[in-house]
Amino acid sequence: MIKTEQEIYDAAIKIAKNDERIRGVYVHGSYANPNIVKDKYSDYDIVFVVTEIDSLVDNNDWLNDFGDISFVFEGHRNENIFFGKEINDLSRFYFWGLLFKDGSQIDLLAEIKEEAMQSKFTANKRTIVLLDKDNCLPTMPCYENPIIDKPTEDKYTACCGGFWWFLSDVVKAIARDQLPYAMEKYNFLIRPTLNKMIDWHIEIKTDFSTTGEDNGRHYKKHLSEDFYSLYMKTYSDCGYENFWNAIFTACELFSKVAPEVGDYFGFAYNKQNETTMMAYLTKIKESMQKERM
Repeated sequence: MIKTEQEIYDAAIKIAKNDERIRGVYVHGSYANPNIVKDKYSDYDIVFVVTEIDSLVDNNDWLNDFGDISFVFEGHRNENIFFGKEINDLSRFYFWGLLFKDGSQIDLLAEIKEEAMQSKFTANKRTIVLLDKDNCLPTMPCYENPIIDKPTEDKYTACCGGFWWFLSDVVKAIARDQLPYAMEKYNFLIRPTLNKMIDWHIEIKTDFSTTGEDNGRHYKKHLSEDFYSLYMKTYSDCGYENFWNAIFTACELFSKVAPEVGDYFGFAYNKQNETTMMAYLTKIKESMQKERM
């Protein structure tokens, strides 16, 4: 049976109370956000505010006090090793991903007090404090919605320009039969700009009442049926014809959403850039079709 929310919190509090190195405990993420509906797949984002990190890492048997753990992932350490450089200062913060035999999951972060005081979580008050031995954490309850990222004109223009320009890299890679590279460009350059425009569109439609961008998690809820259907078709399998269809669908959706967003904020949408790039994409695709004949 999966642990209840209170059982998770009680375990965290008990561990902290019995360990002088742990000075505070707070929760962030979905369980600290009253606007998010939790389900059995929701994990717990828990932070221990500590005096130091090293001893907690050197002997992490104390993690077992949470329950029957089946998988431990040391995220920040893993990231340093994978990229071959000290991206994270492991003397200031350390992450353990804990998966339990009952299916519960805790994303556990330990951070020294100085780090906690400048944490994005405590700074934005998106937290629920469970324990504070030194009275240094924000007063509970302290969840506040994040400030919506309304676009400036420059950011809007950059988003539009990036979407249309980088499509040329995608289709050139397709023409060269470099599918992995084309997919990389599509997913890491085109999709983020499309998603950003979708996020702004949703904020306008909901009168800026949502909690900001969420990597598409709630697109089905907030987009119209037509727009959501188009968005789903921006994904492709490994076939080039389907990939082309996904690209042109992404263009169709962006062409519908971006001008609306621009009109709302009073920003000019550069239709000429769209027309030019659509002609270029069509030319590349037709050229490939002729070569296959």
